[in-house]
Parts: sequence; C-alpha cells; structure tokens
Amino acid sequence: MNQRGGGPSLLAAYLVVGQDQLKRETAVSRLKARLDPSCALFNLDERTAAGDLDPTDVAISLNTVPVGEGFRLVLIHEANKLPKAVSETIISYLVNPNPGCVLCLSAEKLAKNTRLYKAVAKVGKRAVIDCTPIRPRDVPSYLVQHAAAKGLTLDLDAARELQSRVGESTTLLDRQIVTLGEFCARTRHITIHDVRRHVARTADVKPWEFLDAVAAGKTDTALELYGHMQSPSQLALLALLVRRLRELICAHALIARGQKSDIARELGRQDWQVRSVVQSARRFSDERLVACLRACAACEREIKGGADPQTSFIRLVIFICQGE
Repeated sequence: MNQRGGGPSLLAAYLVVGQDQLKRETAVSRLKARLDPSCALFNLDERTAAGDLDPTDVAISLNTVPVGEGFRLVLIHEANKLPKAVSETIISYLVNPNPGCVLCLSAEKLAKNTRLYKAVAKVGKRAVIDCTPIRPRDVPSYLVQHAAAKGLTLDLDAARELQSRVGESTTLLDRQIVTLGEFCARTRHITIHDVRRHVARTADVKPWEFLDAVAAGKTDTALELYGHMQSPSQLALLALLVRRLRELICAHALIARGQKSDIARELGRQDWQVRSVVQSARRFSDERLVACLRACAACEREIKGGADPQTSFIRLVIFICQGE
C-alpha cells in the first residue's frame, strides 16, 4: 500500500539542487512539514553525506516501514559528496522504491549527466527541484514580492539598497527582511531610510554601483560606497570613470539625434544594462561631459605626480556628481 498520501501525492524521491540556500531550505522544510508530527521522531532520518556513510545502513533506512499511517522521510544533505557505493545503492533502490518512504537528496550542485541525477529525474517530472539563484537584476522585484508574502510593503528603492548592502544571498536577505519587519512593525512599510538605518553593509561594493551613483549625481551615496571599498585603486577606478563618461557622451549624442534605441547596441550591452546610463546622460550637457573628462585627466596627472590619491580622487567624484 502506498503510504505517501496526506495532501498532494509525494514521489518516491526528490533532488533539491541549486546554489540558492533559501530555496533549498524551503523545499526541505515543506517535505518535513508533511510528516505526521506524532511520529516524526521515528519517521525522519536526516544525514549529511560523508566518506564513512555506509551503503548498507542507507539501504536499510530507505526500506524501513514507516511508523503510523504517514510516510518515512530519508533526507541526505550535500548529496554531491555521496561515496560512489552509496550513490549506486540509491540508484538501485530507485528501481523499486519503498512505497512508504520518500528520499530527499539536497545539494548545491549535481551534474545532470551523473547516474544519480538521471535516476532521480526518472522518478517523475517534479522530482528535481531547481534552486538556481535569482539573477542579480531580478533580486529587487523578488524582495518586494517576498516581503509582501510576509505582510510587509517594501519599496523598490529600499529593495535595491538592501541588495547593495547584503548581496544576493536569499538566506541573508530573508533574515534582514524579518528584522526590518520587526523594526517597522507599526507601519509594516519598509523604506530606503529604514534599510540605511538598520542594515549594515556586509557585501563587497561592486564597481558598477559606485559608477551609477557618481553618474546619477548621488554624492553622499557615491562617497559612502567608495568608503566601503577594500583598499581601492584610485587609478583603476579612474579608468572605469573615464569609460562611464565616454558611455554617457555616446548616449547623450544618440539621444540628441533621436536614436535612443541604438544606445545598447552601440555600447555592446543589453537594453536593461544601459537604463542607468540613459537616465544619467540627461543630467549633463556636452560641455559638462567634456569638462568631466578633463577633470579625470587632471586627477590622473596629480596622482601620478605624487599627490595624495584619495584626496584627488574624492575631489574628482564630487566634481562629477555636481553635474551642471
């Protein structure tokens, strides 16, 4: 008798795979939640793959009859590190699995061409649970939706600031949203001010974040990001600033000609990658962009001539941020 009932039917095995830790933890938690609470102590066998994992012991666990009317869950973390003998035991088991047991393998990565991956995938269309990380550009919208699911309103600019400060780890981001929800318990509304006030910057500053802030004229943000960089090379950042200014000159010229749609192609980027460039280009006149390039050249001469690189570079950043 198949005992994997209790709501939507469960498959004999699942592979929860991908580098998004929060997705993996959520998938595993949902499976655990399907266990009969009164028998969970007897019906859950949770292990972490290791070199000393015994294939016979795993086989016995998989074929054990569950206690009570529910199912048995055998959960193995870091399944990509399974010894070959254990992996082969699992592959053989899946040919004729125990109807009262669900096997769950969890791993950051497992190649699709491995015998173990193919064996689990063959169990059913839903057997492989993809936990691929969200693309960085999709993180802000994901955070807005994730906060909404917790009964919170998260402004989009606050979501971007949170990503900038914490990074792309959905696990860490989730913890910060929970914490912010506690700080904003009265209004249930999280603003960019709340993020800046309560969330410390732990993620490395990405150069493009700094360039975007400078080009957008956000002096305080640009200087804050610069201050969080670990031993920055002013000359390297200067080279990136010059490149961004040249992109702004190109975008400014195309906008003036009514060829805004050509900007991404001319810069060799995707449309979404040049949105900030287009917005920033409107801040400057041709004369101001040329003046900024001249200021970059002067800054380079100062630094190479022995002037304090930090003072010269910060002065340049402020000059560019001032715009017209």
